Formats: sequence, structure tokens, C-alpha cells
Amino acid sequence: MSDPFAKVRGVRELPLFPLPLVLFPGVPLPLHIFEDRYRRLLADARASHNLFGLPYFDGAVAGDSRPAAGHVGCVAEIVDAQTLPDGRANILTVGLVRYRLESYTDAGEPYLVGRVEFFADEAGEGESVAERAREVAGVFRRIAHAVRTLNDDRAPVPDLPEDDPERLSFLIAAAMEMDDEAKQAMLELRSTPERLARLGRLLAGVVEGYEARARTHGLARGNGHGGGKVKLDG
Repeated sequence: MSDPFAKVRGVRELPLFPLPLVLFPGVPLPLHIFEDRYRRLLADARASHNLFGLPYFDGAVAGDSRPAAGHVGCVAEIVDAQTLPDGRANILTVGLVRYRLESYTDAGEPYLVGRVEFFADEAGEGESVAERAREVAGVFRRIAHAVRTLNDDRAPVPDLPEDDPERLSFLIAAAMEMDDEAKQAMLELRSTPERLARLGRLLAGVVEGYEARARTHGLARGNGHGGGKVKLDG
């Protein structure tokens, strides 16, 4: 797998596409592009690095017109794009690396452009981080098995990158049902051990409940369906 930071080397400014969702590195995100300014953003991005910044932002809640300087977002890489006859487009992006918004630039574009700095997690203690990653992956795998039982889904649980604790933490954070503010806090953390620790506490609080529901569903199969998502409280 190529180094994500190699793809942003030399990039200092990013077109920005604020959305009321949190994108994590390594996580795919399909988008439907229909506004004129974002059609222009897509065209400009595809003509350069195929990159744009996706900051979590809900103007109706924030009471502002754009994310504030200092906001942390994720770079989205465009990996596929299909333009429709009327000019709209369906695109597939994947989260690449995180950035911190330093300031805005104004070069006359109809969309926001930010001057950014990219960052990764700080280095952690190797063996302790690896052990924590294995523990968190194990609990998440138990919950995923339980959810599949509840949904009568026989598909195997996808492999988890336990040998890459930072990537693992982002994938699990993206998969969990948390409110957007909690996801944003996970994105902003610069410590893999701390992110894994928070995820571990949340997972530990719900795993037994999911497994109990799965056992009941297994015994009563055919008497009703009890689906479920991985929902976290706290």
C-alpha cells in the first residue's frame, strides 16, 4: 500500500467540501455532486491531485458559514467519478490523511479553499499499542459476529488490520454508531493508544448485550427478526 502522505507531498492548499459527516483515513465514502460550485470543485480537483478536504460542518447547528481556522478534517482522494448527462456526478472517495486548517485563501473560486497542514498520530509505545490493538479488534470482532447473527447474515467478518493500530482505530471508529461530535473527537486525537483506549471502553460496554441478544435470536430463529447496528452510548 502506498504511503498516503506521499500523495499530499507538496500540497499546501485544498479545495474544501464541508459536510455534516466525519471522514476517517482509509474509509471509503461515495458522494453525489449536484451543486454548481462543487461540480467546479470536482473538475478542478480531477485536473490536479484528485484531492479535496472534507471538514465536518453543519452550518445550521454551528451558526456560521464555514469551519473555523484550526478545524481538523480529512483529505478525500477521488478514486472514481461518473459524470451524468445533466452535469451531476457520482464519485467514490477514500479518506487519505488528516489536516488542520490554518487559514482560508481567496483566488476567486466559488468554493472554499484552505491552507492546511497535514499530520499523523504521534509515535506510541510499540508493544503496548500492538497489544491494545489486538484486544480492541477482538472485542469488535465479537460484536460484528453478534450483529451478523441478529441480521441472519452468514458473511464472514472482514479482516482487520491489527498490524496497523492507527488504521485499525480509524476503521473501527468509522464503523461504530456514535454521534458526529464523538467521531470528530476521535479524528482529532493524535494518540493511537488513547483512541484505542476510548474505543475499547465503548466496545466493552456493549459487547455482552449484543452477544446476549444474538444467543436469544439464535434460539428463537423464525419467531421474529432482531437486527441491529453497533450502537454506543457515551
